Amino acid sequence: MPNEKEIRVLIVDDHAVVRSGLAAFLTVFDDLLLVGEAGSGAEAIQKCQQGNVDVVLMDLVMPEMDGAEATQRIRQQCPQVQVIVLTSFPEENQVQGALQAGAISYLLKNVTADQLADAIRAAHAGRSTLSPEATAVLIRAATQPKEPTYDLTPRELEVLALMVQGLSNPEMAEKLVVSRSTIKFHVSSILSKLGVNGRTEAVALAIQKNLVT
Repeated sequence: MPNEKEIRVLIVDDHAVVRSGLAAFLTVFDDLLLVGEAGSGAEAIQKCQQGNVDVVLMDLVMPEMDGAEATQRIRQQCPQVQVIVLTSFPEENQVQGALQAGAISYLLKNVTADQLADAIRAAHAGRSTLSPEATAVLIRAATQPKEPTYDLTPRELEVLALMVQGLSNPEMAEKLVVSRSTIKFHVSSILSKLGVNGRTEAVALAIQKNLVT
């Protein structure tokens, strides 16, 4: 019968060799108990719903359902379960996506057994652990200047997209079924909001900043 002080851990990774390696890590520690393995996000959710999991070690990149989505569902359906993301990817969108999904910690797969064990214990106690790479990503995201939004309306974005396509004011008016004066008003507003001096600059900025599709 499991010791009540043991932390019950579920390993989630679509690669069996990775799961085996992590399982070997856990056997070293008396207070960590491997209660299961899952090869997919859906399987992980199912095992957490069975109620015998404290902490999940979650891979991010998996087919069908990625780790971020699986994390979000686990946290919604089993809020008592803490999720540690364990991945090879320290990219900004991966880190932020995982934490927004509800992961308490973000570690890279190059962690040592002791570091992983400490992170599991911390997660079980409600404390976060971030790899140095993940911490650097979050600091960079918080301190870098934000891209201006320019506050263009949906109609102005539509007009700007037509400008990028090279349409003239009369052509845009015909395409959008509005008067030429309306188009002229929209173009003037767009130039003002973008802070540019003419259509050419507006088009160049729209392309550079991916303002329109």
